[in-house]
Amino acid sequence: MTKDELITAKIEDRIAQCRDGYYVTSTGFLDTHEQALAVAAGRHAAGVRTFMYGGYDDAERRMLVCVPRDIPMGDEEATEGLLTVLRVKLPAISRELSHRDYLGSLLGLGIERRLTGDILVRSDGADILIVPGIAEFLLNELHRVGSVEVKTETAPVETLIVPEARTEYIRDSVSSIRLDSIISSAFRLSRGKASEAIRKGLVSVDHVECLKPDAAVNEGASLVMKGKGKAVLEGTGGESKKGRIRIIIKKYI
Repeated sequence: MTKDELITAKIEDRIAQCRDGYYVTSTGFLDTHEQALAVAAGRHAAGVRTFMYGGYDDAERRMLVCVPRDIPMGDEEATEGLLTVLRVKLPAISRELSHRDYLGSLLGLGIERRLTGDILVRSDGADILIVPGIAEFLLNELHRVGSVEVKTETAPVETLIVPEARTEYIRDSVSSIRLDSIISSAFRLSRGKASEAIRKGLVSVDHVECLKPDAAVNEGASLVMKGKGKAVLEGTGGESKKGRIRIIIKKYI
């Protein structure tokens, strides 16, 4: 059994538990590749409604939530209690910590990545989305991130602090609105490098991995490239004198 087959089997097991046990189930947090597998499995889930959830609209790491189709339950009710926030606070005088610092400290405590979602870093600390089952352990054990002593507390998902994003706008023109062209413009790569990254599974569109360089990209689509960041195709329209399509991309910096 390949790695993807094993992941898919675990996802299908959660779907089957929901269908046969007639209760809400969910996977752990999934990366974009695993989310693509989950979405595919969910399409064929007879008797089960599935959707992705990561605690907030722009979450990159999300879990598949499964709800029996004939139970009248909205997404908000279905996700109640699935996640909590671990709020990490830095001392008044401290160096700023990076996403890598927080993730390294969690992994150093033996926490599996599937148990933690996005890590939202601020100058004074971070909010980390976690499954409630590890909250007490982290409150007792996470006292230091990198070389900095920290304080921790839990908070409801509704109080999640999402840092204000810094963005820039890129205006360009492309021969067609296909994924490799948009990725090339957004992340300042050659078209060949963009295509290669897409085929390697490094690019996601609206949180789901896309492996097709020629896939059409819709206005408003969220694009993430591992190691490069995030961008949104804000607008398309009009042609240049050479017949190329003008685009506007919002790039997160």
